Amino acid sequence: MKTRTIALGAIVSAVFLIAGITAYVTANPKGPVVRLSVKRFEYSPNEIVLKKGVAVVIELESRDVVHGFNVPDLGVRTDVIPGKIARLQLTPQKSGRFTFHCDIFCGTGHEELVGTIVVTE
Repeated sequence: MKTRTIALGAIVSAVFLIAGITAYVTANPKGPVVRLSVKRFEYSPNEIVLKKGVAVVIELESRDVVHGFNVPDLGVRTDVIPGKIARLQLTPQKSGRFTFHCDIFCGTGHEELVGTIVVTE
């Protein structure tokens, strides 16, 4: 029984350590900052140019309602809540053009809320 308690304690400690590292990265992101604002039905800017392998922080701000920011091909997603800055750390590992879009229905015209991340060598 004591071995199970110690093992469980180690697992819980590992979970809190990982959560703490994640919180630190979110609170203290590294890299140049790229700012985007979003409103019905526009990201501004709607095109971002990044360098492959270079870390950036993307800061998003909603000007009206809750929006989503999703870049499926780069594995990045967050909610963008009015009055709060959403921060994402991104280090693109492949070059190309990648579409980002709102994935929270925000009204008629929602499907037009898209943009592009261009990752260069």
